[in-house]
Amino acid sequence: MKSVPKLIRRFLAILLLSTTLLFFLNIIVLATLSLSQTPGASAWTTALETGGAITKTADGGYVLAEENAAELKEEHVWAILIDNTTRQVVWHTDDLPPGIPLEYTLAGIASLTRGYIMDYPTFPAEAKDGLVVLGYPKDRYWKHMYPNWDYHFIANLPKYILNALLVNALLIFLIYFIANLKLLRSVRPIAEGIQTLPTGEPVCIREKGLLSELAASINQTSEILKAQNYQLRKKERARANWIAGVSHDIRTPLSMVMGYAGQFKDDPLLTEDTRRKASVILRQSEQIRNLVNDLNLASKLEYNMQPLHRTRENAVALARQAVVNFMNMDIDGTHPIEWKTPPEAADCPVSVDKDLILRAAANLIQNCINHNPKGCTIFVSVIRTPAAHNESCTVCLRVEDDGAGMPPETIQKLNATPHYMMCDSNIREQRHGLGLLIVRQIAGSHGGDMLMRQSAYGGLCVDILLPASTENAKTDSSVTDSTDIR
Repeated sequence: MKSVPKLIRRFLAILLLSTTLLFFLNIIVLATLSLSQTPGASAWTTALETGGAITKTADGGYVLAEENAAELKEEHVWAILIDNTTRQVVWHTDDLPPGIPLEYTLAGIASLTRGYIMDYPTFPAEAKDGLVVLGYPKDRYWKHMYPNWDYHFIANLPKYILNALLVNALLIFLIYFIANLKLLRSVRPIAEGIQTLPTGEPVCIREKGLLSELAASINQTSEILKAQNYQLRKKERARANWIAGVSHDIRTPLSMVMGYAGQFKDDPLLTEDTRRKASVILRQSEQIRNLVNDLNLASKLEYNMQPLHRTRENAVALARQAVVNFMNMDIDGTHPIEWKTPPEAADCPVSVDKDLILRAAANLIQNCINHNPKGCTIFVSVIRTPAAHNESCTVCLRVEDDGAGMPPETIQKLNATPHYMMCDSNIREQRHGLGLLIVRQIAGSHGGDMLMRQSAYGGLCVDILLPASTENAKTDSSVTDSTDIR
């Protein structure tokens, strides 16, 4: 299971990334807030400026510069000036709150320096003849009255901060991992079930936990696929049995029809017209018999019930044998066959079922005859060509003619259609499919393929592509399914 570790790594990466981003974001926010508290706007700076702006008048009093007085009034800050000698208030602003002492001791001055006067945060500064004290609103500042720090603590502060960050990161990771551990445990069987579905095996996942609904859906999908596969196999068996039964039931009456038709055809007591009709009946009966045999063979190949008895054969010899069989049957000479195999291709070994390959070649030659009733020349050749990337060689058994051929659209459609016996309403187009279907199935059962194209002679060209045999001469009998259809 590669998906679950990948999911865990993704969760951890998201956690580390989010933690890092939050850390730097906090640093930026803290720096921004710190910079916003500029020294020019601090209370201590304002106190220093106020102390320098107080001047003594000619009559012995004190006056504050108008600019500084306006600034204090705008900020709702009151101010007093304590004389150095008498420690009494010798000047104050007009908005001095009632109850503010007008005389101070040394202890009182020390207290207001680090703290408050009547809960007003105070900030003292040196003036020309004394000490100026600014009192801010009660909710403006909070003052730490005992600001002392251990030197060793300050010296080791970077190490403490780093250790604290590491501990926090570890705690966050543990909390995140424990919180998602249950989810990760639920994901593993879900991922395994999804990967098992395409194999067709039954899936049963415990419907418990955070992903219980998803597990239930996967279980239902598995049951549906199981039922569909069962129905499909049932239909395939019914179809194969029906074809086998029809083929078996047709053979007996068809044999009788062909036997009597043969007798009538050769009976000298019958008229010429009657014997001609009997000959037609005999030929049509033979076509029905061939059609039944083709249908039965196509069914066997489709359901992998045709035993393959492989032997190492020479593809040139097989093609020559198929040609000789048809040349002997062409009494009228309307469909001559020309042998176009080059001399260098005299030896093309293939590991095949001899009877099936002969059947495929015969089907292609017969296809040329059926679709060119007025006659044509049939060209047969065997070519050995290297395959793609020089991995292996391919033997091509080619049958072509100079007859009517097929339109390019039809050829393209037949090459792209894996099954020529589809049940649809277009029955007329299905009459061409069975022979070519058998050829494609035979080629496929041998690990090859079948391709159609326009012939260089003007008609149709069909290639049976078979992998060349590189083994020593031996017999290999491989049976995909021992079941046979009678």
